[in-house]
Amino acid sequence: MAAIIDFLAFGAHPDDIELGCAGTLIKLAQQGYRTAAITLTRGEAGTRGTPEIREQEFAAAAAIMQVAVHRRLDMPDAAIEETYDNKLKLVRVIRELRPRVIATVHWESRHPDHIHTSNLMRDAAMISGLKNLNGGKGEPWRPNRVLYFLERYELPPSFIVDISAAFEQKMRAVRMHESQFHGPQMAKYGGDQTSISRPEFLDVIEIKNRRWGAMIGAKYGEAFVVRELVRIDDPVAAFGEWCQEAMP
Repeated sequence: MAAIIDFLAFGAHPDDIELGCAGTLIKLAQQGYRTAAITLTRGEAGTRGTPEIREQEFAAAAAIMQVAVHRRLDMPDAAIEETYDNKLKLVRVIRELRPRVIATVHWESRHPDHIHTSNLMRDAAMISGLKNLNGGKGEPWRPNRVLYFLERYELPPSFIVDISAAFEQKMRAVRMHESQFHGPQMAKYGGDQTSISRPEFLDVIEIKNRRWGAMIGAKYGEAFVVRELVRIDDPVAAFGEWCQEAMP
């Protein structure tokens, strides 16, 4: 049974994926890979915007990210729980889309929804491969790897993707969530300011991507963590070109 989606990103809320790994999604889509973006909640508990507005924003961002599939699940915002039922919801998505690689939020986060999303994805990716899983439906499928994209906390990445050519497009996708972030249209969504609606927030995103890019000799990068050791059969092919590019 072959994979349908090459790279499947999961976020807790609309805009999580855009902030964390939109550049990687765009780069992979441009290389011919099939990508997808799934958010576990509708973002209904957020201070700004409505579920309907956020759905429109997520669809607009998905078009910019060039994903083949995008959708929202029905878990409650600010109340995601690590239940067996929620794991099965994710198993059904994994078995339907059969991704080669999954990316999701890192488990070190200040938002409980991000923590629970990360743990749910870790568990769902594993049990999705169990043939006799009760209630799983569909054919068993286990992705090759689960990746975790970084956000606020300073953590050592396992690897960094060069997104220099995709960065401007990434930020366009981020700004599609105009109810959430600073921009010319934000006033129409209400006057309550949040930590992410401040003008400085998008500057912080750019600074992080610049910092990660600088670590690999690129202009912009996105950082990921993997729990397992990574097998490399040809270290010359894996590192030789990078070493030349990174040299001053």
